[in-house]
Amino acid sequence: MNTISSLPWWGFALLSAFFAALTTIFAKLGVEGVSSNLATAIRTVVILILAWGIVAATGEIRSVGQLAPRTWFWLVLSALATGLSWLAYFRALQMGNASFVAPIDKSSLAMILVLSALFLHEPLTWKTVLGTLAILAGTLLFIL
Repeated sequence: MNTISSLPWWGFALLSAFFAALTTIFAKLGVEGVSSNLATAIRTVVILILAWGIVAATGEIRSVGQLAPRTWFWLVLSALATGLSWLAYFRALQMGNASFVAPIDKSSLAMILVLSALFLHEPLTWKTVLGTLAILAGTLLFIL
């Protein structure tokens, strides 16, 4: 049994947070002396090779032709949003301290809370609202 694929959702979320933290540190080191756009393009090519390598190795590549147009639409929009986010993130890292850029970037949590309630009809509970407000307060504390 593959240990990684048997992780629960929160295990993958923790891995995501860990790799996102490494991303910030490595990116800050990598954008020194290079255009942030070029740095983003290089990163994107590496991710492209990694992702398609995994898809090919797992045999999931056979499913590409079976994707619905609606799926393509949302994935393309997601990719465009990701690309714009990365371009802005790398430029921010180039201009500012990683310890300030990252918390502001993570304030997207508040935006996710609102957008997921509006568009995905996910519930707004007192816990999620209070937790998000705490994160925003912490972000403000970081940057002020």
